[in-house]
Amino acid sequence: MFKSLIAIASCVLALTSTAQAADTAPIVIKFSHVVADDTPKGQGALLFKKLVEQRLAGQVTVEVYPNSTLFGDASELDALRKNDVQMLAPSLAKFDQYTKQLQVFDLPFLFDDLDAVNRFQKRAKGRQLLRAMESNEIVGLAYWHNGMRQLSGPRAMRSPKDAAGLAFRIQPSAVLEAQFAQIGATSVKIPFAETLEALQNNKVQGTENTWSNLYSQKLFGAQPFITETNHGVLDYMLVSNPRFWYSIPHATRTQLEAIIDEVTFAVNHAAEEQNRADRERIVATGKTQVVSLSTEERQAWRTAMQPVWNQFKDAIGEDVLKAAETVNRKK
Repeated sequence: MFKSLIAIASCVLALTSTAQAADTAPIVIKFSHVVADDTPKGQGALLFKKLVEQRLAGQVTVEVYPNSTLFGDASELDALRKNDVQMLAPSLAKFDQYTKQLQVFDLPFLFDDLDAVNRFQKRAKGRQLLRAMESNEIVGLAYWHNGMRQLSGPRAMRSPKDAAGLAFRIQPSAVLEAQFAQIGATSVKIPFAETLEALQNNKVQGTENTWSNLYSQKLFGAQPFITETNHGVLDYMLVSNPRFWYSIPHATRTQLEAIIDEVTFAVNHAAEEQNRADRERIVATGKTQVVSLSTEERQAWRTAMQPVWNQFKDAIGEDVLKAAETVNRKK
């Protein structure tokens, strides 16, 4: 009898120890992205990992998978929705099938500058958009910047008529297609990595991209002019699976959210610095002329593009559009 009790007690102790081990096992966050470690997004993922493991050691472990080593562009969002990966930072254009509201960031000449974008993203409506895809198993945690888009091409584009007749490389986006159609230009959906070859082969004559992308991909070498339009924003959204995210104990999740805020500030600052530096690097090469728009010229572009805002107003939501317009500083 005594031996039986010892055996039962041993089994209970073993089961209790196993349960306690399971309870104390760290939460694993697999963070997958498609760029290199030395980009602002890549550095942001590594900083997130570092801070989490410093402040939540033993509670949360972060595994970073750069350069599509875990999931690529085509499969990463499906993997997130299945909880095969717990964190991504795709560009906003990739969420089109899950919500049309994020098309607000593609609308041309809607925001005056990156400061206006920041104000919108920090206010109630911008924060609300982070939750716009929860029914599709995607929850937004933060906006990460790449930068503002510029127009490059074979000639200076001081007015919309200067772009007429040209073909521009674009990301897959109904808004971007409408943007170029509005000014008598055409658009071609081409993977980012194939853009330089498309320019060299005259498949397209122009692009729209950030200073950092124009420099890092050497696109400026194939473009005699870059017009500093700042006409749209190229951003990422840091996202997770809501079932996973809200299953994290509240105290731990609160700490993770504080870390995300800190990392977001660092990523966005790094992106601004990189774009500023890459603009100067492009100018220094002497290969490309950078054209700045006057206040009147930029207003002419905005006026020409406002029909595109109206075209997508219903899909985006009039409330979202009005909230975006209000963040511009009154002149």
